[in-house]
Amino acid sequence: MASSYERPDLAALSELEQVLRHLGDEVAGWRRRTLKAEAELQEARSRGGVLAGPELIQARQRVVELEMENQALLQRIESARGRLQSLSARLAFLESEAGAA
Repeated sequence: MASSYERPDLAALSELEQVLRHLGDEVAGWRRRTLKAEAELQEARSRGGVLAGPELIQARQRVVELEMENQALLQRIESARGRLQSLSARLAFLESEAGAA
């Protein structure tokens, strides 16, 4: 005589097994993506590259500020060079006048 008794927990265990299988697939997908991202990060670091994000934006802004400051300093140097040449010419003139007198 065969019994038609079915364990009540079999359906729940089957469902749990299916959920765990899907979860395993999801975790494997995330792991692949993580490994790929880490490889890209390592490659960028090995090339001396910088990472995207707030630090990159701040660094780019700082570079722009420094370039503007550099340009202003170059203009000041040119202006000072012109004044120095003018003073040098005046000094040479005064020395020649003093030598002639």
